[in-house]
Amino acid sequence: MGWILVLVVVALYAAFLAGRRLYQNRYIKFLTQDEFIQGYRKAQLIDVREANEYDNGHILGARNIPLTQLKFRRQEVRKDKPVYLYCDSGARAVRAANLLRKYGCQELYVLKGGFRRWTGKVKKKNT
Repeated sequence: MGWILVLVVVALYAAFLAGRRLYQNRYIKFLTQDEFIQGYRKAQLIDVREANEYDNGHILGARNIPLTQLKFRRQEVRKDKPVYLYCDSGARAVRAANLLRKYGCQELYVLKGGFRRWTGKVKKKNT
């Protein structure tokens, strides 16, 4: 009897995660590197990694607003312009997109695979 309850809970949780993912796909657009490159120059390009990660290399033209600071720095992101987000793998960028959606941003794009898979131009902080 106990294992049935566990199965029901696991099934409900899996359904919740699947539903959440489907809902996110309605307002977050996941882009390949080529698609990302085509649009980010006309948008706000935001690296949501921590400052030390950003300093070690970031996409040319990106602004650093770490996910950990986004709640307090949200006024730096314009609601009337597309927002292109990336992090190391994509997970933090999705979380940032969810936050920005709550704050009124409508056009949200996330780089598939994150910076880890980026092969385009990179800028590093001079040390």
